[in-house]
Amino acid sequence: MSIDMTAAFYVPQAWQGILNEVLSTPRSQALSAFLERESASGKHIYPAKQDWFRALQLTPPAQVRVVILGQDPYHGAGQAHGMAFSVNETCPVPPSLRNIYKELARDLSIATPAHGNLEHWARQGVLLLNTVLTVEEAKPASHQGKGWEEITDKIIQALAAQNSATVFMLWGAHAQKKKLMIDGGKHLILEAPHPSPLSAHRGFLGCGHFGKANAFLQGEGLQEIKWG
Repeated sequence: MSIDMTAAFYVPQAWQGILNEVLSTPRSQALSAFLERESASGKHIYPAKQDWFRALQLTPPAQVRVVILGQDPYHGAGQAHGMAFSVNETCPVPPSLRNIYKELARDLSIATPAHGNLEHWARQGVLLLNTVLTVEEAKPASHQGKGWEEITDKIIQALAAQNSATVFMLWGAHAQKKKLMIDGGKHLILEAPHPSPLSAHRGFLGCGHFGKANAFLQGEGLQEIKWG
């Protein structure tokens, strides 16, 4: 019996044309089977299944103006909800996001929000994409190498191939490995250390990426992002 992988992964319709082919590969089918087994065994997988592609649900491909790449979801209960660096409003703001807010305040004088939900960015065309979309509770990077990377690489490649100029924010070595997929002559590639407390002081704080992104978008005749 064939599996409808688009339905299995809750892929929004606007992205199906991009992802249908990669979702039909043996690698993606093995990923689906792995996630089903892990869940059936009683392990807690984050985020909830309906939120695996929440970033795509909020940001259709034609609306993407900025891509921020994360690694994998937060691994604590109630945190991850399908967008890189973002958490539910009831959760404390994680350390990496606190540093993102610090840089926003320094760069654009934006007051620090009281919560960590970045949905208002996503709805403006900021794709908050983790390269791995699920994780086991309390086990960071536990779902790396299981097949998500093939799917998210396809997303990055498709966006890089679009005609409209896009800003790619690559923070940290993991995200910067994706640089080879992106035409730096057409798009703006911004690189900096990861905003984690372990590395933010090595160049993320002071990078000015948010102002640079808006200046680039304005130069391309596109609407700026309201980061605050």
